[in-house]
Amino acid sequence: MAVLSNDQVDAALPDLPGWERAAGALRRSTKFPTFLDGIDAVRRVAEFAEEKDHHPDIDIRWRTVTFALVTHSAGGITEKDLQMATEINRILADQPS
Repeated sequence: MAVLSNDQVDAALPDLPGWERAAGALRRSTKFPTFLDGIDAVRRVAEFAEEKDHHPDIDIRWRTVTFALVTHSAGGITEKDLQMATEINRILADQPS
């Protein structure tokens, strides 16, 4: 899968609310009402990622979860990362509050 140019990634960002291009990856941080809400969101994202065999890097800091997407095997951000970001947004939107 081809690595997207910075211009291609930047052009996709308006369709990916909450995401930014930083340090060679797509990143999104979300603060949840409780620690367990964050853990539940991580579990839901992990289940989808496992199905797609495309796994985000995930950092959990109390109620704040940061997802980072990059296709390591390709050496950068690819269409798979944009698709995963879209799906993570859907999962987070469905998250009970």
